[in-house]
Amino acid sequence: MNGQTPLTELKGIGEKTRKLFEKLGVHTVGELLAFYPRDYEAFQGPVKICQASSGEVCAVQGAVSGIQSEKRTGNLHILNIRVSDDTGCLLLTFFNMPFLKKTLKRGGFYVFRGMVQSRGAERLMEQPKIFSYDDYRKLENKLLPRYSLTKGLTNQALQKYMRQALTFCEFAPEIYSGAILAENGLMSEREALEAIHFPEDQEGLLAARKRLVFDEFFAFLFQMRRNKDFSRQLESGFRLTETADTVRFLERLPFSLTEAQGKVWQEIKEDLEGACCMNRLVQGDVGSGKTIVALLALLMTAANGYQGAMMAPTEVLALQHFETVQGYVKKYGLVFRPVLLTGSMSAGERREAYRRIASGEANLVIGTHALIQEKVQYRSLALVVTDEQHRFGVRQRERLAEKGSQPHILVMSATPIPRTLAIILYGDLQISVIDQLPSNRLPIKNCVVGTAYRPTAYRFIAKEVEKGRQAYVICPQVERPEDEQGGFSGEGGFPMEKGMSMESGISMESGISMEKGMSMENVVDYTEKLKSVLPSHVQVAYLHGKMRPGDKKRIMEEFAAHAIDVLVSTTVVEVGINVPNATVMMVENAERFGLAQLHQLRGRVGRGEHQSYCIFVSANEKEEVMERLKILNKSNDGFFIASEDLRLRGPGELLGVRQSGEFSFQLGDIYSDAAVLQLASREVERIFSEDPGLAREENRALRQYMEDKAKNNVDFRSI
Repeated sequence: MNGQTPLTELKGIGEKTRKLFEKLGVHTVGELLAFYPRDYEAFQGPVKICQASSGEVCAVQGAVSGIQSEKRTGNLHILNIRVSDDTGCLLLTFFNMPFLKKTLKRGGFYVFRGMVQSRGAERLMEQPKIFSYDDYRKLENKLLPRYSLTKGLTNQALQKYMRQALTFCEFAPEIYSGAILAENGLMSEREALEAIHFPEDQEGLLAARKRLVFDEFFAFLFQMRRNKDFSRQLESGFRLTETADTVRFLERLPFSLTEAQGKVWQEIKEDLEGACCMNRLVQGDVGSGKTIVALLALLMTAANGYQGAMMAPTEVLALQHFETVQGYVKKYGLVFRPVLLTGSMSAGERREAYRRIASGEANLVIGTHALIQEKVQYRSLALVVTDEQHRFGVRQRERLAEKGSQPHILVMSATPIPRTLAIILYGDLQISVIDQLPSNRLPIKNCVVGTAYRPTAYRFIAKEVEKGRQAYVICPQVERPEDEQGGFSGEGGFPMEKGMSMESGISMESGISMEKGMSMENVVDYTEKLKSVLPSHVQVAYLHGKMRPGDKKRIMEEFAAHAIDVLVSTTVVEVGINVPNATVMMVENAERFGLAQLHQLRGRVGRGEHQSYCIFVSANEKEEVMERLKILNKSNDGFFIASEDLRLRGPGELLGVRQSGEFSFQLGDIYSDAAVLQLASREVERIFSEDPGLAREENRALRQYMEDKAKNNVDFRSI
């Protein structure tokens, strides 16, 4: 079998299991092998109770002293059991597991594994996994993969299918020459896939990850290098001239452009007036005023008699942009004749939008990726403004060229990437930077705290809601996976309670990680918690990426309209929603995120006239963890924070939540994998200087690989 072999060719996968894998986006053996673990359980040797450090996952061996308390609160059954060894005592709390009363015998010795927490002088574990001593010794010093699952598909079953795939799959020839592998310290693809799924040790896992991350970066940078050459050859069919419209608009605005905005606007004007197509990135921190610069470029386009398009990552943000432009048209008499185009519009609304676009009646089209669908015919599209999520590659340019246009491209990015990395990642674009914030912006007030601060934070959120404000709470998980809900381990020898599954979890919206703690907050449970602790009139709702698109859109619209006071969400809110009335951002398990992404999340508040606040809650209160997070206290400058993030994090640090959210690499992270990014960039440039067409025999497999990427419609716009 090869990578294109259907999953049903694997032993044990019938129609029912095939449908479960479909829910995970896995249809072929190749897609299964690329379905990497979401994290790993690292089983260290048991420690004495006195050695168990608060905030860390560990295993302790102890004897059951007895049941300390048992109570029921609503639908929640709470069982507290005390265990001890010759160095101290530990309190274990189990939720909805009453059968443990009979199973855990007084005086019985077990290994309990979970995150240790402190409550005054008391140390405790919530929902620890339970092993016999012999069963735990079998797992000791192993790294066991844990996958993102769907109900009905267990972790152990997925491991079994993965072993089959690795055993029987016929791998394609190695795509890199032996020299490239040797010079960059890369293992073969087969070795990497075996080690990423079933690592012998952490060293092997890191080596495997390096190879697979190199592949992602290489493919991306190779395509970007092609884009760069393609863009250089494009002569502009739309040489614009500055008109009085932009000057009058700037004069009538109630604020002046910052010096940085003015400089970038001048660079854009020169591009639009030049002989070649503009292909420019405007990089600016959240709130730096990128949108007004983009609107000036679109206004210049409309004033010259041409059409412009503005693409947004979500329908909610597209609608907000559309309403902003309509407000400017009404207030300042701008020449825009805007139209909105999104996927959820009715057939009749879309037909009318298509008609206005094709006739030229609409000179500004605002929408989502629907803007480049086949049915959209432009009359004179001269400028496309996109965000980082919708970068234009060669195929997108060709698609527009087929419609009779070769527009200028302006890409907006709020990702504060250090310039050394930006030059590599944006090699196909000219780069402009807006590195000033408008003077009327109030700096966000920040605090980095431990979990004991939560009651104070909840009271503060309630006070802000009473003032008419809104709040975000960010959690790293969608739901608590059932394989993390404690009880007897499926890996051990204990019988499971009837009907109980330890594996049917729902995944984090994350990349690959080493286990850093089992106590991670999740959106669904946290929403219920907030509803119970906040006043009853406070409207709390949740949002995550696994919801149906229509439900996500509805929740975001309701939050924007202030029908929701507190939104509990995963990092899906990092882009695509603008709510100036939101003044509080609370991030749970902040230690699980990179500084750059925490700064991006912080940018969801501080967008209006009111003072805003950001509360970073860390479940790990080790000194080095808290010191790293406190960098966010020192500065609201995204570029400084990104540089610190790059300085502090090494290639061996694998966190549980993807850091660079605007680059959708499956494994790679531009900060912790900066060294690998530079290696891939060096090899791409070397190949383009020596064999740009990949015609040499040593590059034949690489040429086939890149051709297959193109055939399979790998979309480099959003990587």
